Amino acid sequence: MGALDSDLCSAKGCQDSGSWELQWNNPKIHTPERRKIWLACAAHKQSLSDFLGARGFLKDVVPH
Repeated sequence: MGALDSDLCSAKGCQDSGSWELQWNNPKIHTPERRKIWLACAAHKQSLSDFLGARGFLKDVVPH
């Protein structure tokens, strides 16, 4: 049985379960305390973190 859609990795086309929460916000549109969450599997954790980090959006990475 596969992961629930809501628990899938946020990487485009990935069908693996997200085991990490990448907590982020866009300071131009979100209040400082607001956290959006992308899920990441082990294979996409670094690339998704790098993408958000390069934009200054990444706030925390925690286990899901």
